[in-house]
Amino acid sequence: MPMTRAIKKPKADPTLRCTVVVLDQAWLEKLPEAEKLARRAARAAFAGARRTGQRSLNVALDNDKGVRLLNARDRKKDKPTNVLSYPSGERDFLGDMVLARQTVWREAREQRKSPADHFTHLVVHGTLHLLGYDHETGDEDAERMEALERRVLARLGIADPYLER
Repeated sequence: MPMTRAIKKPKADPTLRCTVVVLDQAWLEKLPEAEKLARRAARAAFAGARRTGQRSLNVALDNDKGVRLLNARDRKKDKPTNVLSYPSGERDFLGDMVLARQTVWREAREQRKSPADHFTHLVVHGTLHLLGYDHETGDEDAERMEALERRVLARLGIADPYLER
């Protein structure tokens, strides 16, 4: 008589699925590992915030012109910004974020940071916004969010982005 084994359903892996959409190919020319860095940063922020379960988010890599249009439309600020986050309000899909290439590079230069490290920080920052963290609602919230960013970035081997240089 053949033996039968019970098939165990695999446990849900507490991970974050990060889809990267490259809208401006210059991102990959300037930072070929941008997609890999974005996924790593988003997953590190998710883990650092001690979130569990299967979740997903999207990261769009655009240019200043594209981000400026979104910022003007959605925040009434007619200028580019480094990262915009759009929380979905859903449980499994956290939302979207979009980064402006020229602004990210300019800020990295001005702050004497590597573009890769600054980009990683901004993806961590944007992911935390999608997870509900906010730095604009009060000093206590800002301090809590920055402390978490510092811890996540330290685990990734990136220096504290808030230290004066």
